[in-house]
Amino acid sequence: MNETPEKPAAATKAAAKKATAQKAVAKQPTAKTTTKTATKKATAAAEAAPAKKPAAKKTATAKTATAKKTAAKKTAAKKTVTAKTATAKAPAKKAPARKPESRAAMVRRARRINRELAELYPYAHPELDFTNPFELLVATVLSAQTTDLRVNQTTPRLFAVCPTPEDMAAMDPERLEELIRPTGFFRAKTKSLLGLSAALRDRFGGEVPGRLEDLVTLPGVGRKTANVVLGNAFGVPGITVDTHFGRLARRFGWTTAEDAEKVEADVAEIFPKSEWTMLSHRVVFHGRRVCHSRKPACGACPIAPLCPAYGEGETDPEKAKKLLKYELGGQPGQRLKPPADYPGQPAPPMAPPVAAS
Repeated sequence: MNETPEKPAAATKAAAKKATAQKAVAKQPTAKTTTKTATKKATAAAEAAPAKKPAAKKTATAKTATAKKTAAKKTAAKKTVTAKTATAKAPAKKAPARKPESRAAMVRRARRINRELAELYPYAHPELDFTNPFELLVATVLSAQTTDLRVNQTTPRLFAVCPTPEDMAAMDPERLEELIRPTGFFRAKTKSLLGLSAALRDRFGGEVPGRLEDLVTLPGVGRKTANVVLGNAFGVPGITVDTHFGRLARRFGWTTAEDAEKVEADVAEIFPKSEWTMLSHRVVFHGRRVCHSRKPACGACPIAPLCPAYGEGETDPEKAKKLLKYELGGQPGQRLKPPADYPGQPAPPMAPPVAAS
């Protein structure tokens, strides 16, 4: 009787366990459900992705456009700089190309230039005031690193105090320095003047020698100074190679040398000796008045057709005319006492120093 009631209890428990197991199984996702869920997620991601790509594409396109604009600006700026540089470096007008010239043709052209300059400057002369060889020698020494005008304004007081080598050799150095101070480099020039004056007094009897070999032994006297003195005080032909002469000799194609002695030797082979002194005056005159160092007045130059360097300077006739100096430009010359045939005005004397108040 006791075994019969236990059977229904056991059956009830087994049924409860089975129901619980079935519920647990029901709660677990099936493979089909998992697949559907994954598919839905992938579809949602795929649908979201196209919305982001256009934005990324637009950003990339904007960056590319900006980069292209920047590159374009840089290229334009580079072209502008290049154009400006080319404009700054390029001369206004280039000298016309000339055919290679034979030695004989160059000599003929050089001598024609000399004849043309003789017609242009029939009054060419040394532009230092002097009355004797000693004054010319002293004035030429003083002309280094200054203008002939400044020398001409200085020497009247100097020669009034010491007109002879003996007088100058006895001068107090400080007093001599004060007299020649306006010409610049007065200490070095004082030393040269005292030395050459003493040499003239002691070795040449107070007279300026008339030979190149003797003149170049004097303190402060080189070939240029010696040729000036010989050609203009003694009538001995000589080529004076100063900065003007050397510059024009190279522009004319007479030489390529920079050394003064080599220039002198090259030019001496082109012209007869009888022309040397006046050739020097004509070339120096032209260099000071027309064929300037920095800006030659090419457009106003009568010998332009003969010049290989035509075009280095101003070629416009009206503008070039304004560059002319001294008598060609309607201005005074460099001499206070020019020759009688000089067509320009005498230079003014040096203004007296202003007294201290």
